[in-house]
Amino acid sequence: MPKQVDHEGRRRQIAEAVCLLADERGLEGVTLRDVAERAQVSMGAVQRCFRTKDEMLNFTLGHVGERVTERVRARLLSSPAQSAGSALGYAATEVALLRAEHRTEARVWLAFVAQAAVSETLAATLRANYAALQGLFADLIAEASGRRSVDGVQPPDAQRAARALLALTDGLTAHVLIGHLTPSEAHGVLHAHLDALWKQPGGAEDRA
Repeated sequence: MPKQVDHEGRRRQIAEAVCLLADERGLEGVTLRDVAERAQVSMGAVQRCFRTKDEMLNFTLGHVGERVTERVRARLLSSPAQSAGSALGYAATEVALLRAEHRTEARVWLAFVAQAAVSETLAATLRANYAALQGLFADLIAEASGRRSVDGVQPPDAQRAARALLALTDGLTAHVLIGHLTPSEAHGVLHAHLDALWKQPGGAEDRA
């Protein structure tokens, strides 16, 4: 009887190999042959999962984005009693990838961001990832401010605040990686921004 292959599991296995190679060499150093060797599968297996290198890279970018988003959602679900403000602080810290154990993930993420500047396919996937994270931030900001989304649409000020917070977390990732900020300094910048957010008119403190 032919051996059954978990196709989706194999694709994720290959994506993890891409991440390891991208961390070591950057995306320009990733080849199908090296990916096959690192994933411990045949070249044919890689080609059955992905028709082209671009398709493989696009899947890997989505895989990394989903991993970050799911880590945030899992934490929020595991601690339902925490306030929306506390949950937002955790989510923003997680998205900024400031912890030492996420440094590899941060390097890989920024490698993809750089490549997306010249690849519309990667850019489209990146925009979808950012949209999901921004929506999560906006929901938490609206909830912490005592407001609710209407038909799934957050209040405009919550959307603006979420957009700014997402841009800040992305910038902090880069600043820590290049050594402009230490992780501790980046945490300080992030939490100062969140503190200021709640002190704005309509923020959580204003409604307390």
